[in-house]
Amino acid sequence: MRTNRLLAKIYRWRMKNMKETTFILILSAIIGMLAGLVALVLKVSVFYLRRLLIDYTIGDSKTLFFLLLILPSVGIGLTLILKRFIIKDAIKHNISSILYAISANNSLMRTHKMFSSMLGGVLTAGFGGSVGLESPIISSGAAIGSNLGRIFHFNYKTVTVLLACGSSGAISAIFNTPIAGVVFALEVLLIDLTRFSLIPLLIASVSGTIITEIFYPTGVLFDFQIQETFHVSLIHFYILFGLITGIIANYFTLIFLWFEKYFSSIKSTFKRYLTGSSLFGVILLFFPMLWGEGFDIIKELLKENHIAIFEFTFYPQLTDKVWIVFLAFIFMILLKVVATALTIGAGGIGGIFAPSLFTGALTGYLFAAIINFLDIGVHLSLVNFTMIGMTGVLSGVLHAPLTALFLIVEITFGYELIVPLMIVSTISFITAKSFRDNSIITEQLAARGQLITHHKDKAVLTMMKLHSVLENNFVAVNVNGDLGDLVKAVAKSKRNLFPVIDDNGFMEGVVTLDDVREIMFHTELYHEIKIRNLMASPPAFIRMTDTMDAVMKKFNETNAWNLPVIDKGKYIGFVSKSKMFNVYRQLLQNITDD
Repeated sequence: MRTNRLLAKIYRWRMKNMKETTFILILSAIIGMLAGLVALVLKVSVFYLRRLLIDYTIGDSKTLFFLLLILPSVGIGLTLILKRFIIKDAIKHNISSILYAISANNSLMRTHKMFSSMLGGVLTAGFGGSVGLESPIISSGAAIGSNLGRIFHFNYKTVTVLLACGSSGAISAIFNTPIAGVVFALEVLLIDLTRFSLIPLLIASVSGTIITEIFYPTGVLFDFQIQETFHVSLIHFYILFGLITGIIANYFTLIFLWFEKYFSSIKSTFKRYLTGSSLFGVILLFFPMLWGEGFDIIKELLKENHIAIFEFTFYPQLTDKVWIVFLAFIFMILLKVVATALTIGAGGIGGIFAPSLFTGALTGYLFAAIINFLDIGVHLSLVNFTMIGMTGVLSGVLHAPLTALFLIVEITFGYELIVPLMIVSTISFITAKSFRDNSIITEQLAARGQLITHHKDKAVLTMMKLHSVLENNFVAVNVNGDLGDLVKAVAKSKRNLFPVIDDNGFMEGVVTLDDVREIMFHTELYHEIKIRNLMASPPAFIRMTDTMDAVMKKFNETNAWNLPVIDKGKYIGFVSKSKMFNVYRQLLQNITDD
């Protein structure tokens, strides 16, 4: 209550003393810092929780090996308890949920997501779930921006920008990459690049980076400096590698979506937990290196120390055989997405950001190692291709080439690899896009017609709701009635269109005033002509489950001015072109006014 009163006082003071634009800029800085603090708490908590769990059994490799097999199940179980008994909400905590909020919920996110995503991420990833922390952090940051926008009564456009500020600040803080934070909001969250949106995003992103610079302990962040430069004579290898990463990205997306669909078909929470955690444990038995996010493995690859990643397997003595190492890398590339999908499907909270980077790093290292092993007269840098592989797979998975590009450029503190990064990122994106139009985070939203795009027309149609254009001031007549009953309806109605229904409310057809104009004054026909003989079938029906894009297509195909809306066959109302155009125009002004 005290917090609400304080916020109310701030709101009233702001209304009297400060311009809205100035207040938005101040809020964007606050949101960026809060998102940065969320990232700090989550990353540091997971870092030290893992260290505690591993150090607890240090010196006993067998105990540690079997502990690694069961810890993820414990973490997922605790996450389920959190969702069931504390949060009491089964809502998803990923980037797709942010896009859904933007397109279908006026950019409003549940208040608990400011902390629930963070807590769930700590439990899932801290105990070794094979997921990324980026999605929970981004989700928490977005929820902070969304809820502050709601508290201060901003309109949809402003709340959306503040939501994006939270996401931008989170990305910046996670990797210490302020440019990538802004690009992520523009490219992945599909926020329009305008003067109104760009400046708050920049401020939030810088604020998140400042938190990183001040508070992050050494070793928590993932950072690296490039040692070898790009040679144009190797450009054909980068082109080939771009194609390979695009194919790997499509495989990643295909497998993840398949498992997501599979787990959604399992109704029992316990069965999902048992299935996912058990299968994940089996994978860890053979590939314990898939435990956790995978950044520790990436760091070893960047040291060209791939032998170290086999330390806790039961076959470390076999790593002197090249074909064993290559085969293990192939399995890890193929199974990382499976491990991630199982962790999330079982009930864990996390995302695909880090798993994509992990898969890309392994792909790049393996590609360069194979070329070098073939001894064809060239030597590829294992380190460079590890970094470039991260860009390629992330670009293809997210369909976000610029985000992937700037993320790696800023992490490596230099532009020595900007050309090969651009080549691989672009080719991977084009290759992945040729397999499917939508990315892993937009596939289901697009299928439901809930995806906001940079295409203004489609964006407005996505935001429009059927109930906002529904008109129900039409006078319905019974199919068993006669002309006299219809004339009485005409006298009461201000419309020239009359829905015809049966006794149970099911729609049978329509009658227009033009259909009866010549006979409606012939009283001797009132009881002779039945309504069922006057009605006609409408050119199309609109169903309550139709998207506005589908509604617009029906109007275009039929050239009708009014179409009836039904729900399971029962009459609900009508939608008219004029009402649609009015709502469309208003929404367009709301999202484009700068």
